Amino acid sequence: RLFAARCASCHAVEAGAPVGAGPNLAGLIGRPVAGDPAFDYSPVLRQARAAGQVWDATMLERFLADPEEMFPGLWMGGNGLDRAAEREAVAAFLASRQRAAR
Repeated sequence: RLFAARCASCHAVEAGAPVGAGPNLAGLIGRPVAGDPAFDYSPVLRQARAAGQVWDATMLERFLADPEEMFPGLWMGGNGLDRAAEREAVAAFLASRQRAAR
C-alpha cells in the first residue's frame, strides 16, 4: 500500500510495463543505476551509472530516505520516506518484484 500511495503514480513494477514519469522498477535490485534503457534519466543518475553504481537493498533504502541528498540535481520530485520501517517495506516490496521480473 505504501508503494501504491507514494510511488506508483510515476513508477511501474510489472515486468515489461512501459515507463511513466519515472522508470519501471521491476528487477531494480542488481540493476545499474539509470539502467532502464527506455527511460531518460537525469544527468546525475547517468553519471552514477557511468561510475558503475548498482542498486542493492542498502543503497535503495538510503535513496528512499533522501533522494536529493544522495543524488543532488535529481529530476525526480517528491520527498523521501522519513521512517526506516517505511523504507524497509518499500525496499522489500521492490525486492519481491525482483523475483517477478525474472
